[in-house]
Amino acid sequence: MEVTLLGDRITSVRMLQAPHHRQTAFAVPQLISETLAAQNARIDAVSGATITSEGYKESLQAALDAKGT
Repeated sequence: MEVTLLGDRITSVRMLQAPHHRQTAFAVPQLISETLAAQNARIDAVSGATITSEGYKESLQAALDAKGT
């Protein structure tokens, strides 16, 4: 996962690897949108894509931790 920050603000999130699955393709844009609105990894899971959502949130938090936020 690649997270771009401007100061403390998350400006973009990009998945570097994602499974090629219908639920993932549907969920990732929603998760990114929620991340940009929430400005942290405390976001809701996307219904029907719980495993993808949990993996996304873990990866997001790891990327934020690596950047020291």
